[in-house]
Amino acid sequence: MAHQVITFQLADKLLGVDIMAIREIRAWTPTTRLPNAPPYVHGVVNLRGSVLPVIDLSERLGWGRVEPTERNVIIVLEIMGQLHGLIVDSVNDIVTIEGAAMQPPPTIGMGGGENFLEGLALVEDRMAIVLKLQGMATDLTPADLAAAA
Repeated sequence: MAHQVITFQLADKLLGVDIMAIREIRAWTPTTRLPNAPPYVHGVVNLRGSVLPVIDLSERLGWGRVEPTERNVIIVLEIMGQLHGLIVDSVNDIVTIEGAAMQPPPTIGMGGGENFLEGLALVEDRMAIVLKLQGMATDLTPADLAAAA
């Protein structure tokens, strides 16, 4: 079975997510930080009247916190019925990964990180990390988000 993913850059890494989860790609907007939010939640932004939690994907994956600039973008996607934003450096392309080309993530040395990985695939001679979106969801409840509005 083929997977269609949108690829994007995060520092020198190539990552991808299922295209069906993407709702929009928007320019960087400064966030409002929430008290006691997990460290990987950069904050929230107003998305047409709704509160959108914005995840620092680099921090979520254990690669260190990003201080976004106007060059960054937010990928808005739906995870388990809720919209989330991911901070990335840039969006690349839509690619099709054939089922046999998607390799399972390694099971050693991941420290629980395999919960975030759907698999690995070669895209234009580079290894792409395809994310499992369920692992990206925040621990923020709807009540937390309503309080931030």
